[in-house]
Amino acid sequence: MRLYPLFRSLLFLLPPETTHRLTLEWLRVAGNFPPSRWMLERMFAVPAAPVEAFGLTFPNCLGLAAGYDKDALAVSGLAALGFGHLEIGTVTPRPQPGNPRPRLFRLPEDQAIINRMGFPSQGAARVAQRLRLLRRRRTGLPILGVNLGKNRETPLEEALRDYLELMRLFAPLADYLVINVSSPNTVGLRRLQGAEMLRSLLQGLQQASRALNPSPPLLVKLAPDLSWEELDDALGVLLEQGIRGVILTNTTVARPVLRSSYAGESGGLSGAPLAARSREMLAWAARQVGDRLAIISVGGIMSAEEARRRLELGATLIQIYTGLVYRGPSLIREILQATRGAPSLS
Repeated sequence: MRLYPLFRSLLFLLPPETTHRLTLEWLRVAGNFPPSRWMLERMFAVPAAPVEAFGLTFPNCLGLAAGYDKDALAVSGLAALGFGHLEIGTVTPRPQPGNPRPRLFRLPEDQAIINRMGFPSQGAARVAQRLRLLRRRRTGLPILGVNLGKNRETPLEEALRDYLELMRLFAPLADYLVINVSSPNTVGLRRLQGAEMLRSLLQGLQQASRALNPSPPLLVKLAPDLSWEELDDALGVLLEQGIRGVILTNTTVARPVLRSSYAGESGGLSGAPLAARSREMLAWAARQVGDRLAIISVGGIMSAEEARRRLELGATLIQIYTGLVYRGPSLIREILQATRGAPSLS
């Protein structure tokens, strides 16, 4: 994909959300048309390098982070690019528009993005229907995760209700489920990361999950803005409640030195400026939990070298999103070629 820099320069002439919608539509069409899907699979084919994590066998270590395909519109097309897993969502129980536009900003000088999307979602019922059809019609898909979030209007003390509804709906359709308590763009959501609120939430979910068949593994996604003490407390709750994995990290509300004119926009920052903090949290968590909890590292992985470094620091799996925007799909192949046989401390 040496043409991607030119392609990107044209796409970057459009508003970020328009560009995202167009690329997602292209991937949807390409993935649903067998000849184009076959061509993509041939272009991005890399020999499998299976990874075992939370009871599942992943074709490789690399996944697409939540947020790219919120409504499961382009799963087949994205799968053809070589990912070992795809994380759909964040999905909310009921449809909601998210925050007012503009809510997505490119920071090219910083290789970063700021978003304050606010969980725009077509709603759980529509996403679940797409996944049912996909499961019936397609074989050979990568591992599929679904990232779950509460509706904006749901009071924090009733958040368990939303997560239970989502867990029960998606348990037969997802290989794993992620409890998103770390987005900075839903008011109050990050309070659920506190030890007591997190314990209460996860107790309720784990109790209900025992009655489900199948009962996919539960993971929790945490913010990069936690203090070390807060991170230790959250990890302790995850271990205590039998959670199978943790995703580190979501976007940050911190603002390191940035050069872009959009640096002052509110929302979650992703991309290269997040790499150092995400790396630090990974290394800290890996020392704290050892092999008792699988860690998915995401945040600022913009190169194959950075991907390999995350595995060396203790990540079981890795995910990209902003790197895909700036580097294009060739980054997927570069990472998979560079990380085959990479040592992991997990």
